[in-house]
Amino acid sequence: MPELPEVETVARGLDKRVAGDVIESVWLGEKPEPLKSSATEIAAALERARIAKVRRVGKHIVFDLERVPRNGRGKPQAHGQWIVHLGMTGRMQVTQSKDELLKHTHAVLKLKSGRELRFVDPRRFGRLEVVRFDEKSKTGFAAPGDEPLDSEADRFVELFRKRKTPIKSALLNQKLLSGVGNIYADEALFRAGIRPRRSAASLTLVQLRKLHGALIEVLKEAIALGGSSVSDYVDADGKEGFFQLQHRVYGREGEPCQVCQIPIKRVIIAGRSSHYCPHCQR
Repeated sequence: MPELPEVETVARGLDKRVAGDVIESVWLGEKPEPLKSSATEIAAALERARIAKVRRVGKHIVFDLERVPRNGRGKPQAHGQWIVHLGMTGRMQVTQSKDELLKHTHAVLKLKSGRELRFVDPRRFGRLEVVRFDEKSKTGFAAPGDEPLDSEADRFVELFRKRKTPIKSALLNQKLLSGVGNIYADEALFRAGIRPRRSAASLTLVQLRKLHGALIEVLKEAIALGGSSVSDYVDADGKEGFFQLQHRVYGREGEPCQVCQIPIKRVIIAGRSSHYCPHCQR
């Protein structure tokens, strides 16, 4: 499943390519699974809306939508948001209308520029929904947890210092931090020298602050390299990321640690695989 760096990469790519374009029509497939909002609601929110911006919120791609006055005069008004969750195999494609329609395409947005924005998802774990913009509160879609890249060290410590669950499980709790997944939790824990089974409450303030720094570091490095392509992930241009070449523990079970040469181990914590070095992580 795409995590924060992959979703950030896709959102940035889409923003460069479709921000400012207008959605002229919407086609939605017959499969019900991808639709978190009804087809009628999605079509009504998207058709004739201008894409003001595309950004990431947690693991979601958010299209901020505007309504442009029919007479072309006046300032565009915030209208709502289209929320896309890529699931495990979802991808967003910006194509020409003449391009082949792939088998597992669930949504096609025809744009005023003549291009199409398509949502493709073979396994149908992705989700599409629309959120109306609240004019009074000026709020829209929000992730349940803190934004990892904006988190301050003191806030990070506050979130985790009293948690009795394994630190790996706590990092994956989207109500605490929204966007962190298996890959980057493993990589951050390795850089911080902390075993994934350690209780979060057992970590010292120094260790928690080191983990905070390691997590931000690894997320930024992954974004710079376009994310990790370990399965079906590609960016908005259909290109793979390169951070998988920098993985130090994730997916390297049995291979020698790049620091001490001890074989990397894999354990299951709360049903999720965790990779670590038994020598470098304590």
